[in-house]
Amino acid sequence: MTTHTTPTAPHLRTGAKGEVLAARYLERQGLIVLSKNWRCPEGELDLVATDRHNLIICEVKTRTSTNYGHPAEAVTFEKGLRIRRLARRWRADHHVRWCPERFDIIAITWPRNEPPKLQHFKAAF
Repeated sequence: MTTHTTPTAPHLRTGAKGEVLAARYLERQGLIVLSKNWRCPEGELDLVATDRHNLIICEVKTRTSTNYGHPAEAVTFEKGLRIRRLARRWRADHHVRWCPERFDIIAITWPRNEPPKLQHFKAAF
């Protein structure tokens, strides 16, 4: 049996809250979220969604400040390549043949005791 617990490290709690916010945002935009935090031995996809025409793989980055750069800057070229490989694995595991796909970033800046600021970068990589 797998149990899901709330992360205890502050940065992990921030990330988990950001992923919940991002999933709700995508659903409000009319997308259907197919997977949240899908894992395989090679890594994890934060969110996989569809607009009924495209498969949308969304990397979520949440930070409490921009002191170390904008959250979207954490998605490097190498990370983008890994996410693309994981997307192929997700499609194979879910028996989804080829379909148009898009790779998005949702960047959230969520300072303590302030409302979050969410930015959605479509086709970011």
